[in-house]
Amino acid sequence: MRSLLVYLLLFAVLLPGISPWGTIAYYNLNRDYIARVLCENRDRPELHCDGQCYLAKKLKAQQDRQDKDTSERVRNTPVVQLFCEAGTSFSFAPLTVLTDATGLFTYKRSVATYLVDELLRPPRR
Repeated sequence: MRSLLVYLLLFAVLLPGISPWGTIAYYNLNRDYIARVLCENRDRPELHCDGQCYLAKKLKAQQDRQDKDTSERVRNTPVVQLFCEAGTSFSFAPLTVLTDATGLFTYKRSVATYLVDELLRPPRR
């Protein structure tokens, strides 16, 4: 049952991206009928349109409908304010300054530097 739900949701998510392929598949399956009956240029066979004008018109209408639906969804989507910016106040009070900085910075040679010093000694004559 769970896998069926996963497949249904996956199909519902991918359907808008697949719909132009359905239109193209319909055109390829019914190319002869579209070229004989529905083509705008069926009276002019020298153009070799073969119903491509019909396909272009259907794809354009589908794209326009999808753009219109998307713009309506965007326009009708309520704006949710996620962040509330609190008022910021600046203070020009003097900062505390550390006078004894010896404990802040320490340097410790690693073991690798000692090994490099031993390995890179110049040869004796």
